Amino acid sequence: MSEVAPEPVVLAIMTAGSRPEIPPLDGVELRFAEPDQTAEALDGADALLVWNFNGTGLDAAWPRAGNLRWIHINSAGVDRIITPQIVDSKVVVTNARGVLNESIAEYVLALILAFAKDLPKTLTLQQAHTWQHRPTQRLRGTRALVIGPGAIGRAIGALLGRLSIAVDAVGRTDRAGDDVFGRVFAPAALPQVVGDYDFVVVAAPLTEATRGMISAEVIAAMSPAACLINVGRGPIVDEAALSSAVQSRAIRGAGLDVFENEPLEAASALWTDANVIVSPHMAGDFFGWEDELLNVFLDNLDRYRHRKPLRNVVDPSLGFVPHDTDEPPTHTDAAQPTPGVS
Repeated sequence: MSEVAPEPVVLAIMTAGSRPEIPPLDGVELRFAEPDQTAEALDGADALLVWNFNGTGLDAAWPRAGNLRWIHINSAGVDRIITPQIVDSKVVVTNARGVLNESIAEYVLALILAFAKDLPKTLTLQQAHTWQHRPTQRLRGTRALVIGPGAIGRAIGALLGRLSIAVDAVGRTDRAGDDVFGRVFAPAALPQVVGDYDFVVVAAPLTEATRGMISAEVIAAMSPAACLINVGRGPIVDEAALSSAVQSRAIRGAGLDVFENEPLEAASALWTDANVIVSPHMAGDFFGWEDELLNVFLDNLDRYRHRKPLRNVVDPSLGFVPHDTDEPPTHTDAAQPTPGVS
């Protein structure tokens, strides 16, 4: 039996300043567009690639998306494109889940080592030409709590576990541990358990359930010797409460790669606090990362055109991929999305 002929596709690509190098494909019409050109690009388009997640103009352009059946976003997080219209529609959403897991885990480890070995102070002393011997923390025997035991959280937990750090997690429900986490707590337990950990790592997607999860109450319950690391999304953490806690030395420090508003405002006290490490949303970005992200999309595009199940299908009502593996889902809805927007 011959392979199904590839379906022709009108593909809108939201670029926001950078363009992917998509090779010419027979039967695929490419429409590159900046955010303010979204409506025109979506008119009659079957599929949308959100290459740069900083902005799409998708919400305002939605009335022109009558033919749209599939959206792929070039990141693991989908919070910047999920709207009530998408949740209520039959448009399939996929993401780049899996590509950045290892790199983000390594970045978290780098931040933990920086705090444990007091590297920020070492660099400050070096700049002052000051020789100041002092002991530092050993990781063996420390404890980490990962907020969000999904694919990224599991990669973080597995890497930290290999350094003899005891790792637990906070997920959607309370459950027994597994080969990565000693225990998974429900969110309601967070204020009661967070004080037992040396490192609290935020790796959850931004959803209505996680927004503000690391509240002033949770931060106040942390150990004074603990560090908070956020590689998830800024709005998950009460940034003002965190800044206050660091400045008052109520907690040891914070390693922040994501913020409520990006770029981080120049006037923010987080820039200058000696116990805060600020980075510009780069935890997952390794040399060659864009090529790997493009390969994930191109594989899905081929699947879409041949009416095969797509990888990394997001549940818009949840805001993430509700699968334990990166294997394609068993259903076929993603392979043959229903035309139109309901």
